[in-house]
Amino acid sequence: MAVPLSASILSPNKLSSLPSPQTSTPFFTTRFALPHNRNRRDHNSRKFNRIFAIKDYGPMELMNGCNYCPELKKWMEIGRKPFENAFAVIILFLQVTSPVPLTEHDSWLIPPAEAVLYSPETKIPRTGELALRRAIPANKDMKAIQDSLEDISYLLRIPQRKPFGTMEGNVKKALKIAVDEKEAILSSIPSEFRENGSVLYASLTDGKGGLKDLLQSINEKDSDKVSVGLASTLDTVAQLELLQAPGLSFLLPAQYLNYPRLTGRAVVEFAIEKGDGSTFSPEAAGQPRNTAILQVVVDGYSAPLTAGNFAKLVVDGAYDGVKLNCTDQAILSDSKLGKDKGYSVPLEIMPSGQFEPLYKTTLSVQDGELPVLPLSVYGAVVMAHNEASEEYSSPNQFFFYLYDKRNAGLGGLSFDEGQFSVFGYTTTGRETLSQIKTGDVIRSAKLIEGQDRLVLPKERDMILVFDITRYHCC
Repeated sequence: MAVPLSASILSPNKLSSLPSPQTSTPFFTTRFALPHNRNRRDHNSRKFNRIFAIKDYGPMELMNGCNYCPELKKWMEIGRKPFENAFAVIILFLQVTSPVPLTEHDSWLIPPAEAVLYSPETKIPRTGELALRRAIPANKDMKAIQDSLEDISYLLRIPQRKPFGTMEGNVKKALKIAVDEKEAILSSIPSEFRENGSVLYASLTDGKGGLKDLLQSINEKDSDKVSVGLASTLDTVAQLELLQAPGLSFLLPAQYLNYPRLTGRAVVEFAIEKGDGSTFSPEAAGQPRNTAILQVVVDGYSAPLTAGNFAKLVVDGAYDGVKLNCTDQAILSDSKLGKDKGYSVPLEIMPSGQFEPLYKTTLSVQDGELPVLPLSVYGAVVMAHNEASEEYSSPNQFFFYLYDKRNAGLGGLSFDEGQFSVFGYTTTGRETLSQIKTGDVIRSAKLIEGQDRLVLPKERDMILVFDITRYHCC
């Protein structure tokens, strides 16, 4: 069985050893070690026995240091306190502003670190809906509207006093773009969908749940109304963007044209039953359920081959009756379907900011590479790795990823981020995922939307597609 998640291992060789305990050193000290030569101790003492002094009257003259001790001591006592205070302030300032530790006088030169950790953007999608919306290859004006509105969702997370003034500015900016660029927005929609697009546009600008309603909620400073209105407005934005993207925005490599592909979005509905005859928890004010319904939006914009292979398997009924296996991090479909069902699709990941997916290549999150469809979302739908090579996905085994930030790494990202082909998200029934146990069964899986976007290779071309990881023909 293909293992869906790679193990995270700490290598002892990469752990830096700590120095042996030594005598503790104060945070800072006013005593400094001076270069010292034992053979010249007496000479230095004699030399220091003569110091310069200035009398209140007359010129400077040499005086014996030993005879001048009372005056010297008095002078030092007067100046000592201000000196120590000033020195403490200087040391404290350096300690706060400088990365160089000041607790060891012999540690001024710090060797470079062997590894650098990258802190990813805090605005990485944290829900399937947000990730799917950002993945739509739509008109730049609609993307500008979307970006302006999505910023409000982050402003709403600020506790106590919300920055309603900034939110108002964001909505006015989005409304101005929508009004000024109306022609460009509607002309980006294919003619057969333009009538529907005009209705959605009017709803976005002037309709209930549109930008003007959202602006009114912000002026009332009602956070709950703003949150509800924002969700409605962003949903309208996503519908308009989908009309602007009837197909793929890039050309697939020629060697992959013999694979099934999904040229847009599709929706798969799973009916899950308990393997032991028990029931799922009831929905709000409902009865316990014998069957739980999950809906998954499959994204062909970012992973056309992976999504196409999965959609074809669903249409062929390959997952009907398949048992599920659970781990702490994932719900896996049974791997006993066999290699004769499905295609060994190459690992397919679209990096954020790029226009086409990468194949057979993982992403380096430490270097700032992030996928358009992140794994670090609860309910992400992912293909497992192929047993023969991690450059390919399994022909048919998939899993639901149960993201938990308590088990995540830097920036809240999964340790396996950028290592798997994510191709969709659970949008309905997410709360049921935690109730699924090993032995539960997929009673049925149906493609309820998007079958018209599933492109199948011709029969003569399908014969040419072998298990690449086995025969190494490409």
